Amino acid sequence: MTKALTGTDPTLELLAKRRSIKVVDMGNAPLEAGQLQTILRAGLRVPDHGKLAPWRFVVFEGEGRTAFGEVLKEAYSKDFPDAAPSSYEFERARFERASAVVAVISAPRRHPKIPAWEQQLSAGAACQNMMIAGTALGLACQWLTEWYAFDAGVAKALGVNADEGEQVAGFLYFGTRQEEPSERDRPDFEQVVSWYGRD
Repeated sequence: MTKALTGTDPTLELLAKRRSIKVVDMGNAPLEAGQLQTILRAGLRVPDHGKLAPWRFVVFEGEGRTAFGEVLKEAYSKDFPDAAPSSYEFERARFERASAVVAVISAPRRHPKIPAWEQQLSAGAACQNMMIAGTALGLACQWLTEWYAFDAGVAKALGVNADEGEQVAGFLYFGTRQEEPSERDRPDFEQVVSWYGRD
């Protein structure tokens, strides 16, 4: 506890201060060599009961961001046919606002002893590990699940098999930091933490 308060342990200090940075506030310059590999490998180091690897990652960088933008634009136009014309361009350029985007696909395996819910939690842990890794590298990071995380057309383009219980756990955006983020309100410790058996 003392280390976390004094900041003498860099890992605890990072966890105590970790903060998402909105995509609109991040830069999109290419990441340094090896940064994305480091982030992705951190995503593999999560609790995974049974060694099932119930997730996979789809990476968008460079021209891949632009190409997938056409998928987003087409899906958005079908979902929202009466939207303002400017919004279609906004959706097309969505991934271009970051240096790289990683789609995390929750892909639970059929198993007699390990429920899908536990495997889905592992996918969420993969997302968080990558967020922490990106923050440790000094990047701006945000984990989003907006309309396109639940769109059938986008899911098909990502190879998501809903019949097998697959779904998008989130889109992780990584970009360059333009400025340090301000703090936001956090849950009250006493309201969300309890000790069993204590009065």
